[in-house]
Amino acid sequence: MNIKYHIETAWKHCIGNIISLIILTLVVAAVSVVSIGILAPVAFAGYTYSLFQLLKHNREPKAQDVFSQLRLFLPLFIFSLIVFIITIIGFTLFVIPGILFSIIMGYTCLYMIPIMVDKKFGLLDSIKKSISMVTSSHLSDHIIVFIIFAALTTIGGSSFIGFLFLQPFATLFLLSVYEEIV
Repeated sequence: MNIKYHIETAWKHCIGNIISLIILTLVVAAVSVVSIGILAPVAFAGYTYSLFQLLKHNREPKAQDVFSQLRLFLPLFIFSLIVFIITIIGFTLFVIPGILFSIIMGYTCLYMIPIMVDKKFGLLDSIKKSISMVTSSHLSDHIIVFIIFAALTTIGGSSFIGFLFLQPFATLFLLSVYEEIV
């Protein structure tokens, strides 16, 4: 896997569509905040759909795409709720189990939402496929992708301006990798 190529692809699309990506990211953030996080997973699925359209068809991202994946609301809501509860229990018992669970879920479900959006798989099939993708061949490549994606989203999440620029870049990077391995 050529990580440099995927970073360059993500960068090229980010720079070429920076205004529409900032608007799209603002809409996702606003929907997530206003809904107290309830709509965050499905808004991110719509965000993923919009960025897929940019990568695959060079179509400019549109704010209304955030609501394009509402069919995924219930499975993503239930999944997020279960992960949240288990993570809180892990952090309550001891901090380490919560951290380990978060890392394991982040890694194994790295491609879950792209699979749900792209292939229209159900939740369980998407999780199985994502696990299969990250544990099969090129394990070290997927670990590097996970570290880059997690680092970009963590750094971006540390400030609002960083979030507006790094979230689209990180997501485009992940989707570019996904496109290669599917």
